[in-house]
Amino acid sequence: MNYTKTAMLLAALTAIFVAMGAAIGGQTGMVIAFVVALAMNLFSLWNSDKMVLKMFGAQEVDERTAPEYYGLVRDLARRAELPMPRVFIMDNPQPNAFATGRSPSRAAVAATTGLLEALPREELAGVIAHELAHIKNRDTLTMTVAATIGGAISMLAQYLQFGALFGGHNNERGGIGMIGAILAMLVAPFAAMLVQMAISRSREYQADHMGALICGNPRWLSASLLRIERAVKRIPNEEAEEIPAAAHMFIINPLTGQGMDNLFSTHPNTANRVAALEALAEEMTRSGIDLSGGAVSSSPSGPEGPWSGPSRSAGPWG
Repeated sequence: MNYTKTAMLLAALTAIFVAMGAAIGGQTGMVIAFVVALAMNLFSLWNSDKMVLKMFGAQEVDERTAPEYYGLVRDLARRAELPMPRVFIMDNPQPNAFATGRSPSRAAVAATTGLLEALPREELAGVIAHELAHIKNRDTLTMTVAATIGGAISMLAQYLQFGALFGGHNNERGGIGMIGAILAMLVAPFAAMLVQMAISRSREYQADHMGALICGNPRWLSASLLRIERAVKRIPNEEAEEIPAAAHMFIINPLTGQGMDNLFSTHPNTANRVAALEALAEEMTRSGIDLSGGAVSSSPSGPEGPWSGPSRSAGPWG
């Protein structure tokens, strides 16, 4: 069912792209848009990780440059029965994270410096486990392809707006006319947003559930979601603002931090996610599962992350 839904969503994005091609150039434009959409899907299939990581200026780290962070990812990947993903850090003060890659063997996990500095080890474990759950569920490819095509649809919408203003879409040139161009210009971006929301909203709950099981304590993840949401409201993410079509990839919406269950939200309501995690924690407790240990031991440094100590200057964030 997951794969069928994903295929339908990606087909819908492609159909929107093709329809906008028809609005620009009639039948010829439709054919060209279809070919371009297929090429974009194939390109995203093989290069999704490189594309997204480059967009956000992520730098790869290893056990030498970020030992605590890298070691935590390694331990959680082992618990999730996943190959070790590549590990990246984004030099950004907003606490956030995402995963990308076309398959578990080609995956990457990226966290911001703000996340590593703001979260205690247990809560960071919850965030990383959530991203590993996306990898295990093979969500990362779908979300990246959706971001790529969604960005292209936005670009075409801008082109349609420019053409409509200057009379570039008329029936004599094989287009669908001024009214059709205006309708496509207005409807297509919202349609693409709806498809992206369907991809993200359904998968976030699944990744929360699996991530809680991977890290061993749902409350670690719920606490991290609340902490990140509060910080996102105060700290802008300039890179994400420039690439809004990729906002759904992050664990918390990096654009506003307002994860409301409404028509145009890229993420479920954080309070609803926390409630689901609390219910899972209670269920695990009733089943006799000890939540005090989880995947990692308590950090000896207290509430701060272990990467915020004297060795922090050795990391790529300087």
